[in-house]
Amino acid sequence: MNTSQATMGKSALPNITNWESVEWQKTEKYIEKLQKRIFHAEKTGNKRRVRNLQRMLMKSKSALLVSIRRVTQTNTGKRTAGVDGFKALTPKERQALYVKMVKMDISLHKPKPAYRTYIKKKSGKLRPLGIPTIKDRVYQNIAKLALEPQWEAKFEPTSYGFRPKRGCHDAIERIYKSLKGNSSKKHWIFEGDFKSCFDTLNHDFILKQTEGFPEAEIIAKWLKAGFVDNNVFSETDEGTPQGGIISPLLANIALHGMEKALGIKYNTQNFNVTKYALCRYADDFVIMCQTKQDAQDVYTLLNPYLTERGLTLAEDKTKITHIETGFDFLGFNIRRYNVTKFKKGEAPKAGKKLITKPSNESVQKLKNSIRDEFAKAKGTNAQALIGRINPIITGTANYWKPSVAKAIFADIDYYTWQKVKRWIKRSHPTKSWKWRIATYFKADMAGQSRDRWIFTAPKSNNQLKKMAWTEIKRHILIAYDNSPFDKNLTEYYRLRDIKEFENNNVASRQKLAKKQNYVCPMCKKSITDFKEGLEIHHVIPKHHGGSDEYKNLQLVHISCHIDYHRLCPIKNEVPTQAQKNLACKIIRTSR
Repeated sequence: MNTSQATMGKSALPNITNWESVEWQKTEKYIEKLQKRIFHAEKTGNKRRVRNLQRMLMKSKSALLVSIRRVTQTNTGKRTAGVDGFKALTPKERQALYVKMVKMDISLHKPKPAYRTYIKKKSGKLRPLGIPTIKDRVYQNIAKLALEPQWEAKFEPTSYGFRPKRGCHDAIERIYKSLKGNSSKKHWIFEGDFKSCFDTLNHDFILKQTEGFPEAEIIAKWLKAGFVDNNVFSETDEGTPQGGIISPLLANIALHGMEKALGIKYNTQNFNVTKYALCRYADDFVIMCQTKQDAQDVYTLLNPYLTERGLTLAEDKTKITHIETGFDFLGFNIRRYNVTKFKKGEAPKAGKKLITKPSNESVQKLKNSIRDEFAKAKGTNAQALIGRINPIITGTANYWKPSVAKAIFADIDYYTWQKVKRWIKRSHPTKSWKWRIATYFKADMAGQSRDRWIFTAPKSNNQLKKMAWTEIKRHILIAYDNSPFDKNLTEYYRLRDIKEFENNNVASRQKLAKKQNYVCPMCKKSITDFKEGLEIHHVIPKHHGGSDEYKNLQLVHISCHIDYHRLCPIKNEVPTQAQKNLACKIIRTSR
């Protein structure tokens, strides 16, 4: 490592006197380089180098700065305090937290108990969450920064939950590829679910897996820190609390090894050559088997794996099914159907077709959400109603669109249409339908369809989205064991991020992003990494005559947008080009 890199962690960064002046781009780049070196060292089996690099990362000022920013500024739980009630929501408070923690040593830190709260599961039961203090979350993030790249070099290729650049769609596509085609020999499915996985994981096994990690002792302290529920302290002898930043990583480390337990092996082309195929998403998993006996044997094969980790299978959720019966996983239903295939000049032939579509339970859950939002919207206007419904429609459509969902999209659109008619009638009981239609329905202004019956807010012209406008696109499965910490895959992930951005954003945002070459015009950093939210910026402010035309719009990071208007305030006059350039220059140097 060269001298500039070596000093950057501790001394190259100045003493922070102003939180808003931190050079975030330089800071995060340093962390990313160290993580890629840890990954490479682990891949090549250089354990000593792994430990040295991990130690260097955790002791760096860069790791502390990035962790404070993520915990108190970027993460959704930044407003939730732990048992000490402390939060850091302003730049001044974050600055003070940094000044205090930079003098401390992570190895000497004494974690406080987690604050116990509960959220509802889809089954109606309550899921316990353990919320650590802000300081503990910061230290957990620092440990995660060092530990994650090491384990990304070791994790199984069929593990998709709580891992960077992997998600639900990858898991579903993995299952599809394992089962598709008449030639597939896997007909039986072992649907598995661990009983209270996060609450029962064996501490000793987790600590054994993390032996050699420079700060293994702090991991043990977090596991044993206990929790406070209704002002009553309880010890934790097992499990890792849901709610902690490092908990999902520790759970993945503990659950690693299922492929080995099943005897799954790959050939030189990375193809599975055994009778079992696995797909695991966190604590949910499916094992695809060739025969029913193979599926029944899974119980015996997994016994040592489960015992070592302190786990048991949930009897009500673990079962064996035939692929022609179908099964649900992550909100989708996967099933092989008997079909008749027709080919010109040949007699019809019997065949089979594997179809993935949204599960009935997911469809009903969406309808319930739409119904509830309409119920909440009684007495409000159309603009408020559309603002509530659109995020639900677009978010769910984007999640479902890699599946065979066109008929379901049409069904949801019809269901929503019926709710809209009822809402309008209830809102204006004395008006004629001619008046209601003229007031609330217009042609599609986005040009996505020829539909002239789009529910529209009268004043703002904001329109209700339709699921049918979403194009069905099959998801491209992440290649084998690819990791974003691999320095040779930078371009692979850049193109994949762009594709993912296009799949998860409406047409207007896609158009703006393409025009900007997928870069924020203020900080010149990518807008496709999903680390931060995005907002629409008007080049010429609307109250100074600016329009909503594409040429006057930019897609920018939320924090860039806030900083821009702080540095370049809109008063009585439009900011000059020189003022805009100066504001953007300051934003770029601070990131």
